[in-house]
Amino acid sequence: MSLVNPIPGNGVLVLENLLNIREWQHKIPWEPFADKVEIHWLYRVAKGPAAALIRFEKGGHVALHEHDGFEHVLVLSGSQTDQNGRLEAGSVMIHSPGTRHSVVSEDGCIVLVVYEKPVRFTERL
Repeated sequence: MSLVNPIPGNGVLVLENLLNIREWQHKIPWEPFADKVEIHWLYRVAKGPAAALIRFEKGGHVALHEHDGFEHVLVLSGSQTDQNGRLEAGSVMIHSPGTRHSVVSEDGCIVLVVYEKPVRFTERL
């Protein structure tokens, strides 16, 4: 098993004050991910599980993609919408293997996403 982004130190990652992430989001080293969307990988295992914080600006969009494993989405602030409905802060949605969706955030949001396996994009980012 090879970590693309290893967890430093003793292999334990603690995220404090996560429900107030809007207050300290400027301290996170975000990377471009999609149109008006940035990502910060917490960890990634090659061809395996991963976890990330994803930040959507107003109107941010992630293209249609399919899940080979489970995906857990926890909305920490704001809201996002996909083919299954709108998720507000504090909501969790779990996508099963084989599901497909695209995501948009009309007002902006920050989410914590945990992937069992990498996703496959069926549209260009």
